[in-house]
Amino acid sequence: MFLFRTRSGIFLRESDSWWSLPSSDWDDLFNAADLTAQLQRAQQAAPVAAPDAGDLLAPIGTQEVWAAGVTYYRSRTARMEESKDAGGGSFYDRVYEAERPEIFFKATPQRTVGPGGLMHLRRDSRWMVPEPEFTLAINAAGQIIGCTVGNDLSCRDIEGENPLYLPQAKCFKNCAALGPALWITPIPLAADTAIECRIEREGNEVFHGETTLAQLKRKPTELAEFLYRDNTFPTGAYLMTGTGIVPPDDFTLHPGDLIHITLAGLGTLSNSVA
Repeated sequence: MFLFRTRSGIFLRESDSWWSLPSSDWDDLFNAADLTAQLQRAQQAAPVAAPDAGDLLAPIGTQEVWAAGVTYYRSRTARMEESKDAGGGSFYDRVYEAERPEIFFKATPQRTVGPGGLMHLRRDSRWMVPEPEFTLAINAAGQIIGCTVGNDLSCRDIEGENPLYLPQAKCFKNCAALGPALWITPIPLAADTAIECRIEREGNEVFHGETTLAQLKRKPTELAEFLYRDNTFPTGAYLMTGTGIVPPDDFTLHPGDLIHITLAGLGTLSNSVA
């Protein structure tokens, strides 16, 4: 089942049928103890027309967005390469092998855009890339209720200059994107679930990459447990789980580029940058 947050309310989709939910409070729904039962009851009503794609919003209420890093071997390699001149290369190798994952704050809801939303290129960065990420939805009780697609827009030059600059490289206006929907599923996705990223510039594809969840070193439950360890999230949280797709070192985003991130079974999150 898929939940879509729109300007006119919350919609449920299963197969090719749509239902309009009576509740418009995303936070209440996100944390409902009987969420699956509520959605099943909603399907007893008559189906409705699908919402207009232009009305879709990010599937987020007041949830914070956090992220895990260096969870794919490809990400480990990229982080070591970008920071070697600053003496930080070995940090990422050690994090990749350590028991404790790297987890950092990514965005508030106001810094998070939805499908079709415009993401921001920092003026003081010359090397920015999208990071396509399988993103966990975790309720206030620490239970993973589903997942969505995430774009962790990142400044590789700022982070590479000094690992202590990570917050500036990661958190700024319109630095995150989520969508197109929240996939409500109690069953973990299969390891061979594909993640794909395409970047278009002036109508031409300038980058394409793909990976699978099999390349994710840490289990989603492990990452969620570390995030919630000695912490509280009154309305829940989103946790981006890291990226296994990194463009080549000579690539940076340009204003007007269009980024498409697809999670098999869920759909595609598309955003432009400026």
